[in-house]
Amino acid sequence: SSSGSILPTTVRDTAPGLDDKIFKGSVMTKRGAYAAISYMTCAVLLVLFNKAALSSYKFPSANVITLCQMICSCCFLYALRRMKLIAFDVTEPVLTSDSSTELVPMRKLIHTSPLALTYLLYMLVTMESVRGVNVPMYTTLRRTTVVFTMIVEYILVGQRHTPPILGSVGLIVLGAFVAGARDLSFDFRGYAVVFLANITTAIYLATIARVGKSSGLSSFGLMWCN
Repeated sequence: SSSGSILPTTVRDTAPGLDDKIFKGSVMTKRGAYAAISYMTCAVLLVLFNKAALSSYKFPSANVITLCQMICSCCFLYALRRMKLIAFDVTEPVLTSDSSTELVPMRKLIHTSPLALTYLLYMLVTMESVRGVNVPMYTTLRRTTVVFTMIVEYILVGQRHTPPILGSVGLIVLGAFVAGARDLSFDFRGYAVVFLANITTAIYLATIARVGKSSGLSSFGLMWCN
């Protein structure tokens, strides 16, 4: 999720069969695998839809699409919360009798305001970055986001990563550039906006680590505040 939610990998399936053999020795469950595949599918379709709307159909306003996405997210979260299917606070039971109209206390909204601002910046820049380059090149350049994130984490909290992690990140970036090598069509403005999107993504993820964990909100609560 855009808010760094953790996949539900702690609930084990007890039914024996092939799936147990596949996931034996791993913390991944069928539910976690389905969630990962669903997230991947939605992410790919979102990029393709945004690219088609902004380029093929010449829709002029990326910010309007961003606003519609945010409104839909708020409506879904509000409906799910009112139906008691999700909880906004990590200490709040999902099936609770809630007669209050205040879904998130004002003090928590204020506490998470830096996260909301960085998320808004990340959304706006990311939507604009889709317009400037083709989909393969966009995907290639966006794979470098993890490098920017590691740099921001080092600057903000001094976090260092082990050589195996650095090597795996380098392999991911190298593989992305190999995959997109045939689609290299240099566009300075397009590339600059994509790299700016990488920077804003890194800042947003670093802000989640610093603000999100101390807020006491679940991933759904953080999405609502955003």
